[in-house]
Amino acid sequence: MPASPTPELPDAALLALPGVAALLAALRGAVAGAQPERELAALLARLTGGSAEIRASWGDVVASAGRAAGPPVTLRLSYGDASGERHVGTLTLAVPEAWAALAPVAAEYALLARLQSAAAGAARRRVGERTLDALLSGTAEGLEGSEPIALALAAFVHPPAPGALARQAHAHALDVLAAVGEGYFLERGLAAHSTVRGERAVWLWHPADLEREARDLHAALTASTAQDVRLGVSGTHPGTRHARAAEREARHALAATRQKRAFTTYHAMDPLYALLAGGGLSTLRDQVRARLTGLGDGGRVEATLRAYLGFSGPLPDLARRLNIHVNTLRYRLRRAEEALGGSLHDPALLARLYLAFEAEGEAPAPAPER
Repeated sequence: MPASPTPELPDAALLALPGVAALLAALRGAVAGAQPERELAALLARLTGGSAEIRASWGDVVASAGRAAGPPVTLRLSYGDASGERHVGTLTLAVPEAWAALAPVAAEYALLARLQSAAAGAARRRVGERTLDALLSGTAEGLEGSEPIALALAAFVHPPAPGALARQAHAHALDVLAAVGEGYFLERGLAAHSTVRGERAVWLWHPADLEREARDLHAALTASTAQDVRLGVSGTHPGTRHARAAEREARHALAATRQKRAFTTYHAMDPLYALLAGGGLSTLRDQVRARLTGLGDGGRVEATLRAYLGFSGPLPDLARRLNIHVNTLRYRLRRAEEALGGSLHDPALLARLYLAFEAEGEAPAPAPER
């Protein structure tokens, strides 16, 4: 004879169950501790006889305890505010089946633990902000140190939408970005200061492996937000007295980052960037543009020429990519040579074209094929 279903208990009866008050008190005590994530993970493992793991939004394990005693269940830790949903991490439990119902309650306390840590980090960051602002404004007398430093700047690809609420949400998102970066450095034992200046989040830290830290910092930032984030990172400098020089390098590296979700380190950036960004190639750009525009073909030859310069395979393959006949491709390239007064086999002409097109930025859209 099948067992009769257990009737649902009213809320008051649930709250009166033996041990509930003690359980809630223990959970509350854990998240009020000095290290809330670690204390909560240890409590959950001890209570259930299983394992508990809390990760930050960028994937780092911030607390882990116990051994798996059931299938792992991962719960996303997030909350909503005026700027939308904010993802702050995950909780993974691997506990005996009898404790499976605890997961949603544990997730709420794990979210509270992450927010407690974020609040403590915000208080620390306020101190770091004052130090970093003083270093970058040149008013940091007595704060200079001799340890090597690096500086990073991050910005969202898209500016805030019009309106006070949109600007407020954008500012909040930048502040969250600064906090995520500070958390990344803190988890690795790297001393760092962070702040927000204008439309950029800023970090100054003492690097151990600059290339790896730049890569992993960008990964942490992009994992923490749905928005596209670009990152520019300076080289290593011998002490905080060089903070302003490091900021200039990071600014150049950020401006040289072309892709929507990418990072650039100053010493790995395009060596022609300064020349391109400084407008020194404007004459060359204007000459090439005028000669190609003079063909009066709606930009088809120019578009074909740009494709040719960016393609390393045989012409038939390029023609297929452009969806034109190979003879049409050859004809357009001959017309380009005539307009430019040189051969596309001449390295000097090719170099000038590469520089002119880079200086021009986005390629103009060609007229539709007929």
